[in-house]
Amino acid sequence: MKNFGLIGAAGYIAPRHMQAIRDTGNKLVAAYDPNDSVGIIDSYFPDADFFTEFERFDRYVDKLRRADHGNKLDYVSICSPNYLHDSHMRFGLRSGADVICEKPLVLNPWNIDGLLEIERDTGRKVNTILQLRVHPAIMALRDKVRAAKRGTKHEVDLAYVTSRGHWYLQSWKGDDKKSGGIATNIGVHFFDMLHFIFGELQDNVVHHSAETKAAGYLEYEHARVRWFLSVDVADVPAAQRLAGQRTYRSITVDGEEIEFSGGFTDLHTRSYERILAGEGFGLEENRTAITAVSTIRNARPVGLHGEYHPFLKANLG
Repeated sequence: MKNFGLIGAAGYIAPRHMQAIRDTGNKLVAAYDPNDSVGIIDSYFPDADFFTEFERFDRYVDKLRRADHGNKLDYVSICSPNYLHDSHMRFGLRSGADVICEKPLVLNPWNIDGLLEIERDTGRKVNTILQLRVHPAIMALRDKVRAAKRGTKHEVDLAYVTSRGHWYLQSWKGDDKKSGGIATNIGVHFFDMLHFIFGELQDNVVHHSAETKAAGYLEYEHARVRWFLSVDVADVPAAQRLAGQRTYRSITVDGEEIEFSGGFTDLHTRSYERILAGEGFGLEENRTAITAVSTIRNARPVGLHGEYHPFLKANLG
C-alpha cells in the first residue's frame, strides 16, 4: 500500500484521483486546498488529514518524511489550478515523493526543463495524467495509423464544445495567465492525443483565439488537423442544443467518426495502475502538447484563411 498526499482537494477533478487512489488499494494520508468544501473526501478517505493552509500542509508532510513515519508520502497527486502545477510538483519532488499531475502539466515548455533538473537532483519522478493515451479506442486508432502506408496523411476534424456558465470567466479558468486559455485548459489532452496517434507536430496555425473559443490548424507527420474548441453553449449544433445537450465532441478521420465517448469513467484509475507499475507517462511525453498550446496562446490569429474548421465559419463568416 502506498501513501498519497493530494493538492487541490476541492477541485472538479480531485474525486477522480481519490477514486483512483482507493481503487488501486492505496491510502490518502493528507489533502490540501484553500477552500474547505471538501466533504467528498468522506466518501473515499474519511480519516485523511486536511489542511487549508499550505504552510501547515508542508510542515506536516515534512514531519512525516523526517520521522520516517509509516504515513510518509510516496506520492503527491496535484489537482490545483494550472499555473500552480509547476510549484506544486517541485514541492512534491523535494518532499521525497513521486508526483502525479493533472493536465496541463505546465503552461510553458521551458518549465519542463526545470522539472527535469529537480527529478535528477531528487531521484524522484513526475507522472502525468494523459488519460486519452490509455483509452481503448484511441489506442486502436493509433495502431491503425501505424499500420497504414508510409507517408500517409490523414484528414482530421476535431470539435469539442463543453459549455460553461457565467462563473467560468470569473474564475481562475477565465484568466489566461492562470489557466493558459481555452486551448490549454480544455484542449491540451486532445492535442496530446493527436501527437500520440499521428506523430510529431510539423505546423501550427491559429485562426481564432478568444476568451470562450479558439480554432486552428495543426499538421503532424501523419495528419492534417482542423480543430475548434469552445465553452460557449451556442456552439453546440442546433439539433443537439434543442435536445438539451450542452456538450458536443466530434473527431473524424478521413470523414469517419471516431467513437470514444464511452470508457471515460475509469481512465484515471487505469492511469494510476500504469504509474504504480512503473509505466507512467513522464515529463518529456508532455513536451509536444505543451509546446503546441504555448504557441497557440502567443500566436497572432490569421482569421478565415487556409485550412480552418467549418464551425469557425458560423462564428466569423
